Amino acid sequence: MRNLTAMLVALCLGLCTAAQADEGMWTFDNFPTEKMQTAYGWAPDHSWLNTVQLASLRLSSGCSASFVSADGLVMTNNHCARDCVAALSDAQHDYVANGFYAETLQDEKPCPGFEADQLVSIKNVTGAITAQTKNKSGKAFSDAERTAISQIEASCETGSGVLCEVVTLYHGGIYDLYMYRRYQDLRVVFAVEDDAANFGGDPDNFEFPRYAIDVTFLRAYDHGQPLHPAAWLKFSANPAQPGDIVIAVGSPQSTERDDTVAQLLFIRDYKDPIRRAFLSEEAGILWDMGETSPELARETRNDYFFTMNNLKAYAGEQAALRDGPLMTRKIAAEAELRQKMAADPSLAPDLAAFDNIAQAQAVYGALYMRLQLLDEFPEWTLPDVVRQAFELNRYAEESQKPDALRLQDYNAANLPGIQQDIEGAGQYYPAEEKRLIAWWLTDMRFYLGADDPDVRAILGRQSPDEIASQIIDGTKLTDSTLRRQLFAGGAKAIDASQDPLLVFIRRLGGPSRQVLEDYNDKVEAVVTQNATRIAHARFALYGSGIYPDGTLTPRLSYGQVKGYLQDGKFIPPFTNFAGAFGRATGEEPFKLPASWLKAAPDIDMATPLDMALTLDMTGGDSGAPVLNRAGEITGLFFDVNIQSLGGDFGYDGAANRSVAVDATALKLALTSIYHADRLAKEIGE
Repeated sequence: MRNLTAMLVALCLGLCTAAQADEGMWTFDNFPTEKMQTAYGWAPDHSWLNTVQLASLRLSSGCSASFVSADGLVMTNNHCARDCVAALSDAQHDYVANGFYAETLQDEKPCPGFEADQLVSIKNVTGAITAQTKNKSGKAFSDAERTAISQIEASCETGSGVLCEVVTLYHGGIYDLYMYRRYQDLRVVFAVEDDAANFGGDPDNFEFPRYAIDVTFLRAYDHGQPLHPAAWLKFSANPAQPGDIVIAVGSPQSTERDDTVAQLLFIRDYKDPIRRAFLSEEAGILWDMGETSPELARETRNDYFFTMNNLKAYAGEQAALRDGPLMTRKIAAEAELRQKMAADPSLAPDLAAFDNIAQAQAVYGALYMRLQLLDEFPEWTLPDVVRQAFELNRYAEESQKPDALRLQDYNAANLPGIQQDIEGAGQYYPAEEKRLIAWWLTDMRFYLGADDPDVRAILGRQSPDEIASQIIDGTKLTDSTLRRQLFAGGAKAIDASQDPLLVFIRRLGGPSRQVLEDYNDKVEAVVTQNATRIAHARFALYGSGIYPDGTLTPRLSYGQVKGYLQDGKFIPPFTNFAGAFGRATGEEPFKLPASWLKAAPDIDMATPLDMALTLDMTGGDSGAPVLNRAGEITGLFFDVNIQSLGGDFGYDGAANRSVAVDATALKLALTSIYHADRLAKEIGE
């Protein structure tokens, strides 16, 4: 399969014109060396790629990072580590607002629940999985695939320091086994103030020009001592220039560039509007609370930041599918693919896959609201203590099953991560927790109906406000020692607990489990199986499609430092410190920190601050190092421009730009603004 794929990729590079020059999220074992060499006259060799792979990291916060010193120093974005910094803050120490710097090694503070994964090997396991899923469909296909994946992951070296993960590429065309070295002791070393990391706030978010310095440094520890990684990245001594070749290494989120038109229409017309409605409600609640008192403003700041970020992202995503040329291109490409499949007798039977996926979207529509409210809200949207209780209860359910039949997040390979999240410290703010829980339960009753059996089972005769107060005032699960004891005691201890939050979560557990199983069997299994049929047709007709969709696994993107045209005006690729001071008003969101104002006489205002790049980047890539030809850090990716918000579905090299902090700005900030001499020396400044 691997040799066939490589052959088809090579064929496609010569014949296919769909992918633009700098488009692509490339796996380390399938980097398009010849294509890049042809485009730019240079491409990285095997040694370059191997070093960069080992120096790059994937964070449990859904971001990317890299080792930047021989002593385990890790660089990422400030917004990628905000949860850590917020969890360490209190009324007396607001590290999100005021920043943090550990002047000595002993001052570095542990990041609760944070993990970093380092990719060490990739192995193709397609044959072993397809042998078990052949001629199966629906639940039988889903069970067979899950069993095969579990067996492969179980046969891999496992433990608290290793993660083995089977990755589905090309929608089932290829299955790879990724082995990671996992680091679970991360400590914060340095974080800039919120006014520096988030300068411009929501108005500048997903825009360029930008004037932010979105950076945090962590350190990985091993057995209580700083880790000494096998590879790390050095900072470039020379500033980036327009036209420079750059490569970034990140872990892009699950993109949907190979989705069918039916799937894209479902996202545009159903999923995104519902997501935006919920996020708008949440943003209103958090804003209202933040206006009540300075302490509530501090407590809600972090959640409000991410809620507004997601709200703008989904609005841009929906607009890309609705207003731009993206859907026109997708419809035309699918029509061409269908026509070619129909003309090939060996592929024509697979045309049914498009209709099967469309029918699955209709089923998904009937399940979506229930899935959101009963399963995804408590695990991903609600406060930390609710998520940790939800995970404890689900662990109790899953741990009693054979590993092959468990939900993937709870199988043996992934349990160390679940355990760390359950036992790690969180942000516990009772007032916010009560408001958000009451909001969730009120929406559950509104959208599913007061007479819905699941709603009646979950709420009983109590109001949402009564339940929220009861479970938050009565729970002891904010105590990490108790959660650790419950996890160690397994299902027996968890099920025996009468903590009011766990009692409530158990009422939720049955309905949540049922809707998740319905989704897995009636939607996900159907889509996976039929997307695989379409992927095989693409292989036969075009090659591998050049690169697979994002899968939250390490990828390489290449391009150059380059400006672009917007509304007929050329946008240069660099901003500088003079621009930041000129844009500052003294009021949020255009307020520079006091440290910057104090250091102004010592700052060369012409120093580059942020830069625009043609790199094909998306969510999950935040914190990715931007490298020059020498493999040295020339920037730190942190955002994209507004034209790139449809990046989950496609790439437009004329207008899509990634945004990075210039490495020169990072070094200047550490020395001239923050006087972080220990840190500056460590990165070689």
